[in-house]
Amino acid sequence: MARDRRVDGAVAVTTVEADLISQGWTALRADAGGPASEQPGPVTVSGATDALPSAFCVAPVAVASVATALLAAAALAGQRTGRAAPAVALDRAHVADAVRSERFFSGPRQTTGAGFAPLSRFWAASDGWVRTHANYPWHRRALVAALGASEEAEAVAAAIAVLPALEVEERVFAAGGIATAVRSLDAWQAHPQGRAVATEPLISHRMMADSPPRRRGPADLPLAGVRVLDLTRVIAGPVCTRFLGALGADVLRLDPPRHGDMASGAVGDTLLAKRSALLDLSDPERLTVLHSLLAEADVIVSGYRPGALDRFGLDEETLTQRHSGIVAVYLDAWGHSGPWSGRRGFDSVVQGPTGIADGESRSPSEPGALPCQLLDHGTGYLAAAAAIDGLHRQAVEGGTHVRRLSLARTARWLTSQGVTPVGPSAPAAEPDAPSWLVQVDDAGPVTAVAPPGSLDGRPLRWPGPPSRYGLDPPRWSDSG
Repeated sequence: MARDRRVDGAVAVTTVEADLISQGWTALRADAGGPASEQPGPVTVSGATDALPSAFCVAPVAVASVATALLAAAALAGQRTGRAAPAVALDRAHVADAVRSERFFSGPRQTTGAGFAPLSRFWAASDGWVRTHANYPWHRRALVAALGASEEAEAVAAAIAVLPALEVEERVFAAGGIATAVRSLDAWQAHPQGRAVATEPLISHRMMADSPPRRRGPADLPLAGVRVLDLTRVIAGPVCTRFLGALGADVLRLDPPRHGDMASGAVGDTLLAKRSALLDLSDPERLTVLHSLLAEADVIVSGYRPGALDRFGLDEETLTQRHSGIVAVYLDAWGHSGPWSGRRGFDSVVQGPTGIADGESRSPSEPGALPCQLLDHGTGYLAAAAAIDGLHRQAVEGGTHVRRLSLARTARWLTSQGVTPVGPSAPAAEPDAPSWLVQVDDAGPVTAVAPPGSLDGRPLRWPGPPSRYGLDPPRWSDSG
């Protein structure tokens, strides 16, 4: 069991957490060098939780991911004020609630949940297991088309049962769907994509076009006055951008107008601390609006599949040349290089081939899953750290900064901490009333998990209730 590390007589962090926080900070500042790379201060971690039982180091990695974002915010706050960086503190139970926040959000119009569609699950293949994702209609149609089956679960099960797992994986991908064969950790590390991911940093940094520094003075919140354009959809990207909003940024989320699944109410807490607008980028006039927004933005966070938005001038080279001085954060599922880099993916599916589902198995006959979507949430907080650190670097050095992260690389960070065999007992039950659930709308019963952490003893808060999906105008909040 990890020993507590004490600072001035108070429990600050376990040795495992301290090591992981150091790893997160080092990944964030790896190329900074000298005093600029030093952690701005200690992190005080309090409380205890057994809410995230796992064969992997889930709870400490979650703590380290949030702590890395808070440390980046503290460093930026210190840079803006010219004073010592504010002290960072967080609670383990709060972090455990935060990395499962989609399960606890509730409101009259928008709800989320941890559930998956009937065809999003593990399936027994002729020689192993397959994990599919079919929550969206287009992915469901691609899955059944690839298998030549109906949309009944029994028909899909029968079709997969007679095929090798790798054949299902390739068939479904070729049809535009999402399916992965469950692999052991050793098999993933030997796979071409696993090898490619192993060469990538946890948080990459590239400085591009020259641009003068954008310096900002002291403010109540570290990101006050910062404009963030949010081109993300599901969990990892929205977790990143809502945390930036909780730290004071003006966050504007843009979505295409034809994603009816998002307007159905299943967006919930992904809209906290931001406004939500629709913009059809296939319309040249609306594309002009996008680039007008980018011309006034400080950060863009893109969570779409690599290459999906290139035709709109959002590839790394075009974006940074046209909008110099911006911080661009790119998130993807499988990494930025290798044969799978352009594939679609979600947390639950990435767990399949990366050794996680195999390591979490609670019986010899079926794979398991993490107690939360840690790859999404962990990557989201690390992405927030990358964006904040990019702003810090830009304010000091100038330039245009590109950061990249992936679910698969976060999975490697998690699995590299070691595996403890999982016992036969079931995971701990979720609390009926999470400790950190707060009401965020005085006019209606909207509740959400509060943003985790505090700076100099001031807990972070959501700035208000979540926006209604797609109903805000596509402009910055102070633009009239």
